[in-house]
Amino acid sequence: MHPSINVYGEPLEVCSENPRTGFFRDCCCNTSDLDFGSHTVCVEVTREFLEFSRFRGNDLSTPRPEYDFPGLKPGDRWCLCAARWLEAHRYGMAPRVFLKGTHRRALEIVPLELLKQFAADLN
Repeated sequence: MHPSINVYGEPLEVCSENPRTGFFRDCCCNTSDLDFGSHTVCVEVTREFLEFSRFRGNDLSTPRPEYDFPGLKPGDRWCLCAARWLEAHRYGMAPRVFLKGTHRRALEIVPLELLKQFAADLN
């Protein structure tokens, strides 16, 4: 597992306990070399983003108990794949980001300055 460090180089904060998120379902956007999707961006999903994601072939609204996945509703926080967030941004559908809960490995795919434009937790 990669160290639990956020985009600021600080300890990674919890993204969501309800629903339980993360590649490891540990409530954080932790990652490892097994996480090919890089589930590292902590977001607050919107109805528009959920519809966009379903249209792009990734239905995040329907529960999938076999993957310990409850299905998401608008307002839920979730560890999103960095490439999916970037794709949503290209289509004007990127959800807001919680930078303190976003793993630093997201920066391998998405520039910090771009994430900051969508930050829900900047003072």
